Amino acid sequence: MNSEKLKLYAELIRFDRPIGTYLLLWPTLWALWIASEGIPDFKLLIIFSLGVFLMRSAGCAINDYADRDIDLHVARTKNRPLTSGKISANEALSVFVALCLVAFLIALQLNTLTIMLSVVAVALAASYPFMKRYHHFPQVHLGAAFSWSIPMAYTAVTGILPPAEAWLLYIAALLWTTAYDTQYGMVDKEDDLEIGVKSTAILFGKYDNFIIATLQLLALIIITVVGIMTQRGPAFYTSILLACGFIVYQQTLTKYREPQKCLTAFLNNNWLGMVIFIGIAIDYA
Repeated sequence: MNSEKLKLYAELIRFDRPIGTYLLLWPTLWALWIASEGIPDFKLLIIFSLGVFLMRSAGCAINDYADRDIDLHVARTKNRPLTSGKISANEALSVFVALCLVAFLIALQLNTLTIMLSVVAVALAASYPFMKRYHHFPQVHLGAAFSWSIPMAYTAVTGILPPAEAWLLYIAALLWTTAYDTQYGMVDKEDDLEIGVKSTAILFGKYDNFIIATLQLLALIIITVVGIMTQRGPAFYTSILLACGFIVYQQTLTKYREPQKCLTAFLNNNWLGMVIFIGIAIDYA
């Protein structure tokens, strides 16, 4: 395999744009820290960090495979390796399968229950890209996929079915993901309307910013409830207040629904997820 082909594969999995990896990583770390009461096993940290990278990369590959005809009509995506014909559909599908297999081999280092949950993770990742053809909630489906690392983290630490706090954290991450992926959908809204694909950005219409803020605030409220259940302290609650500040900032960016500012708001969610993790880590420390 030559260097040019490797470069195209790296572009396929968005290696140069790691925002998706970060957004998947933060809820994973929230769960690992809380489940292990602030002292996560180093091996689990490595396994889940690698798993996050591999599954996000696999998700990008299957997304481009699913959208190879749609992306031709979207200004932001028409030059992607698969859409532009630089790599084939079979190559993209092979990259997806290879990454999933590597991720599964790594997951085999975990307990049986976590391995079983990893199969669900692959199913969610593989099905998500096709949902925009059938309903207006592909962002919710992405939320279910991106948040599945939370129950997996709990089972990896405890070896038993996740407790109520884990599922609350899962719901919070799902709501947050739906919100920021709606912001992402606002970037391509005009193109999507012309093509006829579905998204929450289209469904929410003029209420998009209000619903995004509501989903984000509900997510923070649920995370706060988890904090109360796990007896967290001042550092944790300070991080929640700082996260509220990021929500306000994002609302100022998306107020007039300018695509570039909507993209900036989407990217800002990296800092929101990070500050919550820092609050959790400091609080346990």
